[in-house]
Amino acid sequence: MTDPTRPDAPTETPSPEEEGPNFVADLVAADVAAGKHGGKVVTRFPPEPNGYLHIGHAKAIVLDFEIAKRFGGRCNLRFDDTNPEAESVEFVEAIRRDVRWLGYDWGEHEYFASDYFERLYEWAKVLIRKGLAYVDSQTPEQIRLNRGDYHRPGTNSPFRDRSVEENLALFEKMRAGEMAEGEAVLRAKIDMAHPNVVMRDPLMYRIRHVPHHRTGNRWCIYPMYDWAHGQSDAIEGVTHSLCTLEFEDHRPLYDWFLEALEIDPRPRQIEFARLNLTYTVLSKRRLLQLVQGGHVDGWDDPRMPTLSGMRRRGFPPEAIRRFCRRIGVSKREGVVDVTLLEHMVRDHLEHTAPRAMAVLDPLKVVIDNYPEDAEESFEAPNHPTDPSFGTRTLPFCRELWIDRKDFMLDPPRKYHRLAPGREVRLRYACLVTCTDVECDADGRPTVVHCTFDPASRGGTAPDGRKVRGTIHWVSARHAVRGECRLYDRLFDVENPQGEDDFLAHLNPASRVVVENAMLEPSLAGLEPGTRRQFERTGYFVVDPDSTPERPVWNRTIALKDTWAKMVARGATG
Repeated sequence: MTDPTRPDAPTETPSPEEEGPNFVADLVAADVAAGKHGGKVVTRFPPEPNGYLHIGHAKAIVLDFEIAKRFGGRCNLRFDDTNPEAESVEFVEAIRRDVRWLGYDWGEHEYFASDYFERLYEWAKVLIRKGLAYVDSQTPEQIRLNRGDYHRPGTNSPFRDRSVEENLALFEKMRAGEMAEGEAVLRAKIDMAHPNVVMRDPLMYRIRHVPHHRTGNRWCIYPMYDWAHGQSDAIEGVTHSLCTLEFEDHRPLYDWFLEALEIDPRPRQIEFARLNLTYTVLSKRRLLQLVQGGHVDGWDDPRMPTLSGMRRRGFPPEAIRRFCRRIGVSKREGVVDVTLLEHMVRDHLEHTAPRAMAVLDPLKVVIDNYPEDAEESFEAPNHPTDPSFGTRTLPFCRELWIDRKDFMLDPPRKYHRLAPGREVRLRYACLVTCTDVECDADGRPTVVHCTFDPASRGGTAPDGRKVRGTIHWVSARHAVRGECRLYDRLFDVENPQGEDDFLAHLNPASRVVVENAMLEPSLAGLEPGTRRQFERTGYFVVDPDSTPERPVWNRTIALKDTWAKMVARGATG
């Protein structure tokens, strides 16, 4: 079935009011103006392939790629794959897929830290020869205890003053696999009394007899992140290494390694605040708990804040990019209200999602004065304000489905939907009046009987009478039976990230499955990822589980827009 989409969606051009403050762009602009690195700008997005990317990574991706684009440079995609115990090809492929889906392409500039293992090893020997690195044979527990803390200095290792020759020989034995895990490490020789604990003879290499997803069994020593990071940046010609704030204390070490190796020009590390989002956890460890504990159905569960989960739920990448620009980039940690992200999603879908009708809680309507074997059709716009979306045909017959919430036996005074003796408009079709109701033994309505006004075809009263209620419907004879998965926030507290027992705050209503939804015929046979607004219900997307025989639709988001209401009343600060 064809998918009526807008033929010429507008080019994404952020308006100034949607661009938050960005101190990183200001610093890079100053460097370019000063002629640093010859005016070139090269950034990099350096994920560790030990999990799926989430909305917090999206902020970094947008910053890295768009800073490079703004200044005519490039952004590398580099996998910092230095921990073989947690990394896999699955995560590498997922990261590539998510970055591309978000709208960015690194071209030929894809790299892996593992590409540089040999060069890093040789550079480590340079530091040993300069007396700036040594092999430490303390146990991991001794190293931890002797490191000190923020209140007391560390203690020098008894192996700190080994000769250059002994250190080189031991380091080669480490590489050759002649030592057990934990038997030795390579450390930089800096200052065990340094006020910055990171600078207290940090580890550069540890032994791991674990195969690597790219290098196999060629290595049994693996570089620590701090050692691999800056040197990898330098090898790739990165000019601006953009990191989140937890790396601020690591910047002196980043610079120390580059200076010790006499690398010039050197990349500049700049730190910015990571994204924190209400009703969301973004800790990789906690996301892994959710997956491994079976609390969600994998990394791409539509309730997860992963990019793959958001894609499956129907979040448009354009909305995520707008959100990342809107929140801006600063040095100050804060928490962003998730309703802003939801607003961006709704705003984008409002202008790009064709409309359709679906009944999630079906109640049968019989139009008694409509011929039993007759049927006709009505034309309905695919978008209420944009004719470029075209129209669709809605079949109509004697028996229809309406949503149960659109009928009441004993309605309150301001109820404007269907009730005994009440007249309503069937959207795009005609006017009907309830004349009788059949109920089950518990008094629950099972069939609503109506009459229709033949002169009201198209939904307009011929005598100009006012009909206040308009409800959606689906022809029972032509309805497609489908499954609708209604997704909501995964957590029911605002700050689950700060809860020790965060699993206790899982929202039991985060997914509700409607197994027998009645869908208009245009909603059958569409490809996974196709989006629609189900009129008066919410925005939905076709799930990969969908089949032609049984469509499956995920609710992306409901129609209510809390953020827009907050903005209207000036409550967002």
